[in-house]
Amino acid sequence: MSKIRGILDQNAFNMDSIDQADARIGALVRKRLETVGPTSMLFYEEPLHIVRGEGVWLFDDQGRRYLDVYNNVPSIGHCHPKVVQAVAEQMGTLNVHTRYLHEGIHTYSERLLATLPAPLNRLVMMCTGSESNDMALRLARRWTGRQGIIVTEAAYHGNTSAVTEVSPSSYKQGMPPDFVHIIPISQMPAQADPAAWFADQVRTGVEQLNALGHGCAALLVDSIFSSDGVYADPAAFLKPAVEWLQAEGMLFIADEVQPGFGRTGSGMWGFERHQVTPDVVTMGKPMGNGFPMAGLVAREELLAALNSDVGYFNTFGGSTVAVAAGTAVLNVLEEEQLMANAASQGEYLKQQLTGLKSSYDEVADVRGAGLFIGLDLCDPTQAGAPDPVRTTAVINELKRNGVLIGAAGKSGSTLKIRPPLCFGRAEADLFLERLQQSIKATAG
Repeated sequence: MSKIRGILDQNAFNMDSIDQADARIGALVRKRLETVGPTSMLFYEEPLHIVRGEGVWLFDDQGRRYLDVYNNVPSIGHCHPKVVQAVAEQMGTLNVHTRYLHEGIHTYSERLLATLPAPLNRLVMMCTGSESNDMALRLARRWTGRQGIIVTEAAYHGNTSAVTEVSPSSYKQGMPPDFVHIIPISQMPAQADPAAWFADQVRTGVEQLNALGHGCAALLVDSIFSSDGVYADPAAFLKPAVEWLQAEGMLFIADEVQPGFGRTGSGMWGFERHQVTPDVVTMGKPMGNGFPMAGLVAREELLAALNSDVGYFNTFGGSTVAVAAGTAVLNVLEEEQLMANAASQGEYLKQQLTGLKSSYDEVADVRGAGLFIGLDLCDPTQAGAPDPVRTTAVINELKRNGVLIGAAGKSGSTLKIRPPLCFGRAEADLFLERLQQSIKATAG
């Protein structure tokens, strides 16, 4: 497998260019380096100093507003007043861990579990999606007695030691260990039979992991394949692979940190589009709309097996304040009909973006579901080869035009379109206008 382009590094500010930055920005960057240090990363050719958020908008220290077409964390909108109120009121009353009884966690758990298939009957709450995926790996390995994990080529599943190993996109040097089998999803045929192709890839992965003596514990995928460049269709292409894998005693872990909580528009969870029932579902960022909150849902027997060995406790996971934030998010999703909005606005946006292919040779493909869309940019002078340099240029031009967006994919040539779920028609049209301006501005 060829080395992928780092999804975080591609659009990162180059710290060596600090002297070329605006003086006020440069001063903040130097302070960042003096305090946070070399692991710190900032976006864009010139970093942004963001001081406020509201709905689909972010505002910088100069009062300029930016349309947020990037952030999945505040999924129901930046600083949603109902989440702010719920967290503030609960923080002022009680903030305590789950080793004391409180009714809120039971009510929240029942409500969340009701959105999932019946076999998935227990919720464990954490603070980050990384923690959720870390625990999912432990469950799968304990249950199957095997070590190997199958993932996709540009996947990102978090930043603990264990989940970094199953996140190919995190590697600046080297590759994941040999107990991680990587599916080259960028090679999935669009016109033939993607479901058969993916199933063959999984079978090959199991065979290779067996040959290496690791065995296969689980297939771990983000069901919208976000970091891979967004592969949503055809719906149900995961079904044959997952059903075969489960019949052979291995597990399917659905990482719903990105597609979950209504983002794909057709259901609460991205895996629903594939007509499968996972053994483990992990969730994170959108769960608390910015409050650090995550969860894992699994069958009780999987959790009981792990608990017989080591047990599990998370001080802040499931706290009274976390439950207040999560409950407010579920309320807003229902009251503001944000899943339906993701479906309708996403379909409109996807249609309009697809239409750009006839006007711009640089637009190679458009994929997605709901308000999660990937748009590939290519170099038409190089036989349509992926064009990460142009993609980076478009991202920075959009930023100059007041729109924030990111990149994804093996080559880093996919614009990742992922706005808050309250994104409306006016914002969609503004984005489409600014995108076309930016494509033209970066030509040649």
